Amino acid sequence: MATATMLNMPRLRERYHQEVAPRLMQELEIENLHAVPRLEKIVINMGVGEATQNIKLLDAAAENLSQLAGQKAVITRARKSIAAFKVREGQPIGCRVTLRGRRMWEFFDRLVSIALPRVKDFRGLSPNAFDGRGSYTLGLKDQLIFAEIEYEKVSKLVGMNISIVTNASSDAEARRLLELLGMPFRR
Repeated sequence: MATATMLNMPRLRERYHQEVAPRLMQELEIENLHAVPRLEKIVINMGVGEATQNIKLLDAAAENLSQLAGQKAVITRARKSIAAFKVREGQPIGCRVTLRGRRMWEFFDRLVSIALPRVKDFRGLSPNAFDGRGSYTLGLKDQLIFAEIEYEKVSKLVGMNISIVTNASSDAEARRLLELLGMPFRR
């Protein structure tokens, strides 16, 4: 029996509730449904080092990130001055977006099913990029692997870090969660 909220639920979130959570409960021997590992948020960060000389690069990167994430990107500023990089404290040097809820599930679905397969010579993600607390971070060399970004409008290729934060208590639990959600890890 489908409720009104289930009809609007993102495809991957529905799969999580119907297939992944029950399987994790069984595999990890968890009795309480609320103790099952789940995605908390996804943080996408673009560092634009050249923004110290040309601020328009940062504006273009923020626009690309906003288009990709479906919400406005926040400009990040330098925390301290570093003379070797010609960066002063408070100077804009990048942008980031934190996704939760529906936008998080939709972005994760696009990342796993559309964007990662478009990476040239892709052999899977490293299984060693967990932080010890159940979060996974991957780096991408350019933003063009996402279908939302128009090739003609990109003036400079900018890489990005994507941090997937889970509430898993260990890296093994988080890895199993991401595997069941379709994350293509290297064997």
